[in-house]
Order: sequence, then C-alpha cells, then structure tokens
Amino acid sequence: MGTAFSTALSALNADSTAIDVVGNNLANLNTTGFKASTVDFSDLMAEQLGTGTSNGQVGVGVGQVAAVQQFSQGSITTSSSGLDAAMQGNGFFVVTDANNNQLYTRDGSFQLSSTGVLQTQTGQDVQGWMATNGVVNPNGATTNLTMPVGSTIPPQATANMSLAVNLNSATATNGTFTSPITVYDTLGQSHTLTVTFTQTSPANWNYDVDLPAADLLPGSATSVGSGALSFGPNGQLVSPSPGAPISIAIGNLADGANTQNINWNIFDASGNSMVTQYAQASATSNPVQDGYAAGQISQVSIQNGGTLVATYTNGQQVTMGQLAVASIANPSSLVQVGDNNLQASASTAQAAIGAAGTGGNGSIQGGALEASTTDMAAEFTHLLSYERSYQAASRVITTSDQLAQETVNLIH
Repeated sequence: MGTAFSTALSALNADSTAIDVVGNNLANLNTTGFKASTVDFSDLMAEQLGTGTSNGQVGVGVGQVAAVQQFSQGSITTSSSGLDAAMQGNGFFVVTDANNNQLYTRDGSFQLSSTGVLQTQTGQDVQGWMATNGVVNPNGATTNLTMPVGSTIPPQATANMSLAVNLNSATATNGTFTSPITVYDTLGQSHTLTVTFTQTSPANWNYDVDLPAADLLPGSATSVGSGALSFGPNGQLVSPSPGAPISIAIGNLADGANTQNINWNIFDASGNSMVTQYAQASATSNPVQDGYAAGQISQVSIQNGGTLVATYTNGQQVTMGQLAVASIANPSSLVQVGDNNLQASASTAQAAIGAAGTGGNGSIQGGALEASTTDMAAEFTHLLSYERSYQAASRVITTSDQLAQETVNLIH
C-alpha cells in the first residue's frame, strides 16, 4: 500500500499526457500535411519483495509517456491553387526559416512573396534548384526558388510552319482552296499568311502564299512564295519529293521587322506527306508554327514531379525551377518546431536531398494537398480509453487514502 499513491499518480500523469496527445491530434484534424502521434506506455522497474523470485515482484507504476509521430501517407485532394503541391510517398519539402535553419515539411500550400520568392504560408523559403534556359540540374546545392515577377519573354520569329491539307481530287480545273496560318515577325507582330491552292490539271496544283498589303511597305509584292505540287495515284505528294522544305521569304514589312525566311514543311518527320489529294472535301487541320509574340508572366504553377513552370500571356510555358525533396531514414526523430515544420534532432539521420522520384524519394503531385492523418474515430476511442484509465487510477488513490485512514484509526 505504501507505493499505491505514487503508482496511481504515475498513471494519472501518463493518462493526462496521453489525453494531451489525443487533443493535439484532434486539433490538427484539418491541418495540411499533419502527421498524427501515437502514445507509447512503458512500465517502471518493479519493486522486489520476498525471496527474489518473479513471484515477489510488484510494479511501481507507468513510466513517462512517449508521443511518437507516425509518418503514414495522408489522403491527397485536388486544390484550387496552382502553387499547391502534395508529397506522395517518402520525403519532405525542404524550407529555410529567417535564421537560415533547414527545416522539413509535408505542407505543400505554397505562395509567392512580393519579391517572387516561393514560400510556405508562414513565410519559410522553399528550397530547390533554379533552371538555366529551361533546364534544371538537381545535383547542385539547393537555393531559394525565385520567380522573376513582371518579367517578359522576348518574341520569337516564325522559322517553321506546317499545314495538314487535303485537296479534293474532284476539284475542277482552276478550282481553288485557301488555307490561312498566323505567323510572327522578329518584333513579335502577327501576320496572316494565306496559302491559295489552284488545280491546273488532275493531280497537279499550284500554290501561292500571300501576305496582306497592309502589312507591307507601299508598293511591295504581296506574294511571298509560289510553286507547283504533283500527286501520285495514291493521293500522296510526288513533287516536291521528301527532303528540303518550301522556303517562304518575308521582307519589306511595314512595322520595320527584319526579313525572315520560313520553312514550310510539307512532309512530317517520318517522310509522310502533310498535303494530300483524296476524293474528300478540301480541308485544313492542325496549322502549326513555332513563332510567338512577346509576353509577360501570367501564372506560376507547380507541375507533377515538382517542376515550377511559368506561363506567359503569349501562351508559352517555361520551366523556372524544381522543388527539392529530402529523404530521412528515421523521420520519427524529427522535432516539431511549429508552422507545420520539423527540424533535425541529434539522433536524426543525414537527409538525402534530391529530385522527386529519385533515390527513394516519393513523387510530387501539383495542384494538390495532403490531408492530416488524424483519424477522428480512432482518436475518440483512445480518448475514452484514457479517460477510463484516469478514473481507475483516481479510484486507487481514493482507496489507498481510505485504507490509510483505517490504519490511523487502529492506533487510536
């Protein structure tokens, strides 16, 4: 009976701590990337009574409770922000705080600061690798991911174009078909080229490429390219033959842009004719050209795999960087430091930092978030169990106190 008070008191302390852990798990039911903790109980060294056999051992209570964070996978849901990212599998996002301490998190709800730095919602800088000419090298040291806010991408003049065109074999002689395509000059100004096909005889067509007179200096010829096409009995081009593309030269532009030469590719990479003559209505599909106007950044988003991509107003997309992923062999040794961040402790293994999907790292899903792993039903079950345990320990103390009073009364 002498140790009953301390034994029961240790149970009260342990159950109180366990209830605190459950309360914290439930409080973070909706915290992005939160990992719920479990409670580990352990008994204290037993008191030896009597002869030294195991039959003489009496326990002296429960030891200090250990709260162990469990790094199981949380469910992933699609979000409305293009800067959100969810980790699937092993690994953590790498961030640094104001003191340049390296921290780890599973919370991928990111944002851009006023200076274009990718940060967590609480202001830590997200780490990764910046791209050079759209190419990321994930083998170097990590750095802050910074987007050039308000920057522009220069225009690119059209150098190649193609048209998938069918010319109706039933077209009468001198019958025509036109096909437009938009191209860009060296200043990024758009121009509409009109390709006019005219049948000269069965299986033979002429083509003429024209530019609007308004786009040219006064007195300039509107035709920028012409020639002849011949088709075989299977509707495929036989002349020109596969090889060199048709050259279209554009000069004397009214906006002062440089003269440019455009390659009109009438065969694809496999040597198949992109201009055909079948007994079907003349039609154009899939006009393609590689020029574009100047543009400004309109959106930055994280793609699957963790690449950071900038989208410009001209429709171009450029890879700006790559998020780093840290793999840690014993993540339960990490210390919670608040703001959904974890920090390495003295017992934490060295973090292996690399790109997602490499070296055992998990994958990154863009435009998504990982939910908390707190299971409400399980936590309420634990809460009920700890409450009953607390009540039982309280009853032990009450009973011990009554026995002590009875002993005192015997003396009197």
